[in-house]
Amino acid sequence: MNLDPRTRHLLRVREARKQPAFIELFFDLVYVFALIQLTHLLVNDLSLTGGFEALVLLLALWWIWVLTAWMTDQFDPQHGSVQWYVVLVMFGILLMAIQVPNGFRGNGLFFAAIFAVINLGRFLFVARVARGTPVLSHVMRARLWSALATLIWIPGAFARDWIRGILWLSALAVDYVSAALRWPTPWKVGHSAGPTLEITATHVAERYRQVFIIALGEIVLAMGTTFSSTGYDAFTPRRLAVLALAFTSAALMWRLYIYRAGAQLAPAIAASREPHRLSQWSAYVHMVMVAGIILTAVGFTLAIEHPVEHIPPSWIAGIVGGPILFLAGRSGFEYVICGRVTMPRLIGILVLAGLSPAVILLPLEVTLASTTLVLAALATDDTARGRGTARETAAPPT
Repeated sequence: MNLDPRTRHLLRVREARKQPAFIELFFDLVYVFALIQLTHLLVNDLSLTGGFEALVLLLALWWIWVLTAWMTDQFDPQHGSVQWYVVLVMFGILLMAIQVPNGFRGNGLFFAAIFAVINLGRFLFVARVARGTPVLSHVMRARLWSALATLIWIPGAFARDWIRGILWLSALAVDYVSAALRWPTPWKVGHSAGPTLEITATHVAERYRQVFIIALGEIVLAMGTTFSSTGYDAFTPRRLAVLALAFTSAALMWRLYIYRAGAQLAPAIAASREPHRLSQWSAYVHMVMVAGIILTAVGFTLAIEHPVEHIPPSWIAGIVGGPILFLAGRSGFEYVICGRVTMPRLIGILVLAGLSPAVILLPLEVTLASTTLVLAALATDDTARGRGTARETAAPPT
């Protein structure tokens, strides 16, 4: 491999420290604000339109997080040049997050332009510091598809409402699908996959765990901020019950994530014949879990703000749909790690789905307690199945 001696020191040394660097933890703090903005968007408009807008914006913000995490796995985040690259991306994400409430109502060109500039900056950075490496080959193949996506992003910025969302969703589909196919190029038929990239399993797994914890923190922030903002009127039995159920649900989601599958991500990546592909699919299922957590935070926020006797139909998306989406992502995560999905998780999804039509007739506390009880039952089942058995090993599907 013909490495440029002036820049090869920027590449990550695989034998070096494998835990995330402080700059990566700093980078994740921007996503705390981004998730808060998405939660507020849905709290103010928990409808089909609001959900669609939040989905498109989450996909865009998540894509940049995934690619930045990948960059810090390939390049040494302890080096100044890499750190300043991450800081500039952080600022771009901050500007995008500020625009979240107005992404579909204001000047969409600002949001789309920042997204395009961040992608362009990644290509320019890699072209400068990764000459003669497999990293450059991968990024240059991705450049074609990113350019195609940008050609859809910019016209979408001048459209309105659903048309803008459909165009932006199409642009994001180009990015996500081309990455899943490893950025095929028409002029290299039969060689589209390119050279294999090394993945630091421990580092990648820890990055996913960190962003998951940040998402769980959104439930805590949302319920704490909402509860305190109601003043002395907050300390009613109903609101205290909702607060306790929200906290319990967050703790149960953490338990369901980390037990077995969450702890086995690094060994699964190391054991996989295609670690880069397994890392990609892990990114997708984590996004589904994060989306479920955001919806759950929205449901609990509305319940604390408006402790009604019976929930409006639109609240079902947060109070019941959030846990369903989380469990769907958690089931996919289990398949990525272990090559199977346990039946209790699927039963839990079906129970919650069956509960959905009835919740508008049930008292608010009963509905919230029912969803929390399903999560508790699944966590208890995990513990019971793991007691007295040998430690489970990762077995990713081939």
